[in-house]
Amino acid sequence: MSENVFTIKRNLPLFAVPFLTAAAFLILYIFRTVDDNRLTSWKWAFANVDMVFFGPLLVLGVILAYLLSLIEFDRDRPAVVLFLASFMISTLFCWNIPEVIIDTARYFSYAKEIERYGVGHFLFEWGRGISPWTDMPLLPLLYGLLFQVFGETRIVIQIFTTFLFSCTVLMTCLIGKELWNEEMGFYAGALLLGIPYLYSQIPLMLVDVPTMFFLTLSVYTFIKAMEKGRAWLPLSAISIFTAVFAKYSTWLMLSVLAVIFFICLIQNSFYTSPPSGKGGTGGCEAVPRSSLFTRGILVTLIVAVLAGFVVYFKYDVIAGQISFLQEYQKPGLKRWTESFISTFFYQTHPFITVAAICSIIAAVIRRDLKFLIISWLLILILVLQIKRSRYALIVFPMLTLMASYGLDMIKTAQVKRYILACAVIPSVIVALFAYKPLLMNMSLGNLKAAGSYLQSMEVDEIEVLTIQPEDPAVNIAATVPVLDLFTGKKIIYHYDGRNTPPVEDIKESPLRFTWEYNNPLYYAGGSPVRDDKRAIVLIGNAPVRELPAEIQNRLMNLSSAKVFNRSTGLFRFNPFVAIYLPE
Repeated sequence: MSENVFTIKRNLPLFAVPFLTAAAFLILYIFRTVDDNRLTSWKWAFANVDMVFFGPLLVLGVILAYLLSLIEFDRDRPAVVLFLASFMISTLFCWNIPEVIIDTARYFSYAKEIERYGVGHFLFEWGRGISPWTDMPLLPLLYGLLFQVFGETRIVIQIFTTFLFSCTVLMTCLIGKELWNEEMGFYAGALLLGIPYLYSQIPLMLVDVPTMFFLTLSVYTFIKAMEKGRAWLPLSAISIFTAVFAKYSTWLMLSVLAVIFFICLIQNSFYTSPPSGKGGTGGCEAVPRSSLFTRGILVTLIVAVLAGFVVYFKYDVIAGQISFLQEYQKPGLKRWTESFISTFFYQTHPFITVAAICSIIAAVIRRDLKFLIISWLLILILVLQIKRSRYALIVFPMLTLMASYGLDMIKTAQVKRYILACAVIPSVIVALFAYKPLLMNMSLGNLKAAGSYLQSMEVDEIEVLTIQPEDPAVNIAATVPVLDLFTGKKIIYHYDGRNTPPVEDIKESPLRFTWEYNNPLYYAGGSPVRDDKRAIVLIGNAPVRELPAEIQNRLMNLSSAKVFNRSTGLFRFNPFVAIYLPE
């Protein structure tokens, strides 16, 4: 009997994991109104979830997590396993999700310029004929090249962004391996799959997930450059260059490279005894400080030359954007906020955040200076009060590295694996059965449905007409590029700029860019003459009781073929689409 009692005590943490998993979910669910995320808030995501179905599904997930915890950590290419697993899980979620953020209009428009007129035109016109808003050119350039090679289809973009997410998982795993050991890297990479918010962003034609990859890649390649030198030096410089021109927010985040540089100088390398005495690289052998200093300076010089070349030719554009960011975006961060509770408990898994907090204690006890590398970006987020999940997203790999470091305090391997699985599997379930239905029913999905319908129709051209509401939240004209993303038909649209609100009314709007919309030249071609091969598409914000006289005249002798009017009712911007065909 005493032996049985001893067994229960020894395994008590393992028995506690499912109860903690259930308690974490229940607490979040009961207090879901606290979640103020602007896209996937739990108070919206679970509003129509049938808990009679979802509860047992969560239980099955915990049981599956236990079965997975029985599988011992395999050191045979764990990074490759994570890459493949993350890609497959992401495809389950994302490839039929509509674009749910209107910012897609910008990135599609940029990419289409490249597809139609070439890279040279795009680079020359960036900041001239092409208004760059607050965007950097790298991701639009990559999207445009994909369109040139594979055709103007959204699935190409989704495969690309999913691939970059899986590469981020891989890079996170490799960073953990380089700084400590393979097991810690594996847990960190796997924990990225336990952040449900990421699944809502992977399928979108935006820049946030790719930027997360380029920042993580920069950290990894710079570590390797400091350790090994040689070919890693130009590879690191190119990686940093891509991060610089992915998004302006990475400029501040790249300060982590300075942290890496100084820690490497202090320790003569990254080598210290791996946590818990476990095997792994833990870094490299000691390198003379003079060599480390030279490597860091060489990478900096290469980046300076590459970036300086771009700045030389686009100085006015970049200077203007930085000034605009100071005037518009910086104050906007104080207005367009989401709480840290939302970002780090609801939109990630609580186990990840709690483990990350515990990692601070572990690092202090071990006097592990390298811990500052993975915690630096989180420190910036907290100190600068960057309270928006989309803007904090790029530091999630560092968050999971901290969580993996915290999990290393647990000595029982199966308990660690069980906690890991109980963070990942319930998060995937939340993403699939709560977030996904919410996103599928958002009104911007009407543009995807309309585009698919038009693609199946025997029409050669689509003439788009837009109706601006009396008190608009968004310029309806910005929906035209989003519709274009979902159909290969030629679109004709003439934007007249009427009904634009006064500048004072929109200067602080988070969707101000839609009012500074410039109609791309490729939409202006053709005359608005109706024939039997042309469909007319009407886009407005919620159904309109009475159409303007000029639109009624355009619709004469046409019949209403289809109306797409799905809406969650959560936002002021609820675009509907009506399609008219010749009788």
